[in-house]
Amino acid sequence: MSFCVLIPARMASSRLPDKPLADLGGVPMVVRVAQRALLSSASRVVVAADDVRIVQACQAHHIEAVLTRTDHPSGSDRLAEACDLLGLSDTDVVVNVQGDEPLIDPASIDAAAHLLQERDDCSMSTLAHAIDNVTDFANPNVVKVVLDARNTALYFSRAPIAWWRDGGITALPDPAPLRHVGLYGYRVGFLREFPKLAISPLEVTESLEQLRAMWHGHRIAVHISAHSPGPGVDTPEDLARVRAHFGAHA
Repeated sequence: MSFCVLIPARMASSRLPDKPLADLGGVPMVVRVAQRALLSSASRVVVAADDVRIVQACQAHHIEAVLTRTDHPSGSDRLAEACDLLGLSDTDVVVNVQGDEPLIDPASIDAAAHLLQERDDCSMSTLAHAIDNVTDFANPNVVKVVLDARNTALYFSRAPIAWWRDGGITALPDPAPLRHVGLYGYRVGFLREFPKLAISPLEVTESLEQLRAMWHGHRIAVHISAHSPGPGVDTPEDLARVRAHFGAHA
């Protein structure tokens, strides 16, 4: 089965203004992301932008892009509009790749898409990998997930879950806890419905949007990868590290 990659990109960023157009070795960041996505088995890769400058940058590098509204409250809303602009059907599968992941592994994109295509009982798919140190397990910025016997998500949290009764967070439990990776596959019909769902109390408490889907009874299938994803770009320090990877100068 084929699938489409959608890359939401917005210019506003409190820490990195105009982040999608940040130069990485002579190529805008969002274009680098799309180029990585094109190495997956996706039949189509499209940037969903909120600014004509992003669209123009993509077109200059032969990357497909659509211009979406500027007032979307979340990336999910932007993706839903992009599905309409592209004429996708409710049964299509899309993978949401963030526009600040220029080192994303194409195999991870394939894993999210293929898992959702295999799991008719799930509306979404995502990825996780084993946590290998106590610092990450205790860090609230590292989102954790616990699964059932079929690797369906039971809960996502910023807290160290599953809590090891006999060890606390002085050491890692066995089996290792899982870190959630923010890469999502969606059925387009669900993606169109998702922005209309009422915000859930758990989503507000944890500040994790995927809990809204679970609150309303939707299942999320989880692929466990053998390694962590490539570094994303959230801060100026992140940008400097990724620029060094591409051999660019700040």
